[in-house]
Amino acid sequence: MERSRIVAFAAVALIGGSVASYAGPCTKQISQVEQRIRAAQASSPPGGAGDPSAPQSVGAQLHHQPTPGSVQSAERMANADGESALARARNADAAGNAAECTKALMEAQAIYGIE
Repeated sequence: MERSRIVAFAAVALIGGSVASYAGPCTKQISQVEQRIRAAQASSPPGGAGDPSAPQSVGAQLHHQPTPGSVQSAERMANADGESALARARNADAAGNAAECTKALMEAQAIYGIE
């Protein structure tokens, strides 16, 4: 799991570096959110702040213990949701759409549990 996070953040850094020459309406905010996500993940135990989360499923309400497979699946889905929100923010920023960028950043912050 750690390896996939490292690869994802390396990709974000490369993309972010190439976009740095063009500053959209919320480029600075995107960078700040990404830094806060990395800081929260670095200072938190697994499953803590900074790790992406998703809404509770119906299966979680049935008083069954989660299986390792179901936990990994939920983590993959939450990671995908978080990365998708950040990608939408970057795309909106590149298009000059500040409102959509802000909306996507707020979603990413909610997914990663940061304020």
